[in-house]
Amino acid sequence: MTRVAAIDCGTNSIRLLVADADPDSGELVELDRRMTIVRLGQGVDRTGRLAPEALERTFAACREYAAVIKEYGAERLRFVATSASRDAENRADFVRGVLDILGVEPEVITGDQEAEFSFTGATKELEGREDLTRPYLVVDIGGGSTEFVVGEEHVRAARSVDVGCVRMTERHLVHEGAVTDPPTAEQIAAMRADIEAALDLAERTVPLREAHTLVGLAGSVTTVSAIAQDLPAYDSEAIHHSRVSYDRVREITEWLLHSTHAERAAVPSMHPGRVDVIAAGALVLLAIMERIGAEEVVVSEHDILDGIGWSLA
Repeated sequence: MTRVAAIDCGTNSIRLLVADADPDSGELVELDRRMTIVRLGQGVDRTGRLAPEALERTFAACREYAAVIKEYGAERLRFVATSASRDAENRADFVRGVLDILGVEPEVITGDQEAEFSFTGATKELEGREDLTRPYLVVDIGGGSTEFVVGEEHVRAARSVDVGCVRMTERHLVHEGAVTDPPTAEQIAAMRADIEAALDLAERTVPLREAHTLVGLAGSVTTVSAIAQDLPAYDSEAIHHSRVSYDRVREITEWLLHSTHAERAAVPSMHPGRVDVIAAGALVLLAIMERIGAEEVVVSEHDILDGIGWSLA
């Protein structure tokens, strides 16, 4: 066994997985998994730069993770950074800060690499399931971008497009510096049009409609599952491999789009950092399901982070 640590730094959150990896079987035995909302992508869509306060929130999480990694004695560490840090003019500041704290440079990966990791992490455990047929469409709805991957055992086609829960919220639902509470019909329509255009773009290279099983990843999807199950608190075990029908996703999305900040914050399974961006993330999921005619989404807690872990095994 090799003890590995994988860090995934996205637009909205940074996450850590520490696991024992078996290089022969490729098995990952999870020891610690945690997530911190840091909003690294705060304002990037508008300014093109990472905000100083966003960098400091991210570095604070890195310091916490460094202590966890040291405590477990991980032998290998890989730090992968996605959408926000890929786009920012001042990403050198981000790279230098991470290197100082963790001793490794963040790998600012392409959308295609991101998709490959997501597909591996999400589908490795589904092998042999007779109730789920291939090909899979793995959809990773992040803060700044959404990855679409179609494949069987391996990736056949992948595409990353710039629609995510944070980017859509900042682009369409913010008025005079605050998230509209609740959004107007015009704001929702504009956001929906943006999402549909991104789906058109994705379909140019990824055969979305050929998929038999839709697998949804990341916080927007897992939160929708938690709401669908009416969980008294966020419960990873209950959420992992849960299945949410199209009708239930539509009901939840409609409620989120027409709810107030206080109503969303009162949902017991809702992470405080997702309250303002969950409606946009749910709408991305709903639009995808409508585009491909999916009757349900299979929700996975295992995603790009596990794919990074597999790469170290």
